[in-house]
Amino acid sequence: MSTESFQLAAVTAFGLEAVVARELKQLGYENTTVEDGRVWFKADELAICRTNINLRSAERVSVVPARFEAVDFGILFDSVRAIAWEDWLPKDAKFPVAGRSVRSQLHSTPDIQRLVKKAIVERLKAAYGLTWCDETGPEYAIEVSLVDDLVTLSIDTSGDGLHKRGYRVKSGAAPLRETLAAGMLQLSYWRHGRPFLDPFCGSGTIAIEAALLGRKMAPGYRRHFAAEHWYRVPQLLWDEAREEARAAVVPSDGKLLAGDLDAGAISLAGRNAISAGVGSDIDFVVRNVTEWKDLPSYGCLVSNPPYGERLGTIDEAEETYYRLGDLCQSLDTWSFYLLTAHPEFEAIFGWSADRRRKLYNAKLACTLFQYFGPKPPRIEE
Repeated sequence: MSTESFQLAAVTAFGLEAVVARELKQLGYENTTVEDGRVWFKADELAICRTNINLRSAERVSVVPARFEAVDFGILFDSVRAIAWEDWLPKDAKFPVAGRSVRSQLHSTPDIQRLVKKAIVERLKAAYGLTWCDETGPEYAIEVSLVDDLVTLSIDTSGDGLHKRGYRVKSGAAPLRETLAAGMLQLSYWRHGRPFLDPFCGSGTIAIEAALLGRKMAPGYRRHFAAEHWYRVPQLLWDEAREEARAAVVPSDGKLLAGDLDAGAISLAGRNAISAGVGSDIDFVVRNVTEWKDLPSYGCLVSNPPYGERLGTIDEAEETYYRLGDLCQSLDTWSFYLLTAHPEFEAIFGWSADRRRKLYNAKLACTLFQYFGPKPPRIEE
């Protein structure tokens, strides 16, 4: 284990980069640089543990050994071989190489992958005095990315994507990614203790992520990561990061509300919440969007209403938007955050959003429509 900082990248969906940068700063990593789909920062081995366990809206965390320009295979091979891969990869490392190329002179992904693999093998053979690499040890998944001739080499520390929290008993028919749900919440005015409603909760993702966020429960506390098997990131660092996360948890402060017309989805949502450790924090009910009455003031409605792409029809989705608009009109002190891919949502819903943000639900382009209500009155102590 070294004491020097090195380059890391938190990979995220387009549109959530600023959210992830803010999360990193909350963890103490102040010097961030934002690019499309990535937030760069420098830190140490403990940061690998802390960011994997704590980041809510990032998809994965990668070590970035090098970035350089390459316009031919000779430059690419020599530059990759010059990297001190032995600083990360032991002599028995298993290191699959995946690649992509966008607007670059080197455009054959299979050839790029083969050449990078060969260059790393040559480096490790020389560093360890090997005649060949048996690759029987821990996995170090390597990605080579070429964009406009700029090569970025990264080693994945996460393993499964960070949206896989480990609490899903079973997915619903069209689940929202946990990382996107967490991003929507962090783009909202909702805070712990403020009334919350998701009237189209499906398998419960947004409400569960809200409960985790409100109670400061680390989303990755229960799962394991690729770098847990790396010699350079010892178990004591993972133990330290998990203990820090456990100590940060705060008690529940009121019930979150979530509903859906589908009784099966509500049953599944309840089981997912129990699995996540927040079963007692959320009231899941079978309820139509028109049936929400007597809600408290100054709440936040955060939801992913159906939009006919994967569930139901477009006509059904539009009828739902009319009804949702009626509900929201009755909640004059609330704020609303609604994610949909429907191009005419605002016209059907009934009024224009205060702000719109382009996001992606998996590969589907969506818009988060943000409607800002009044701030709650300050309580004098």
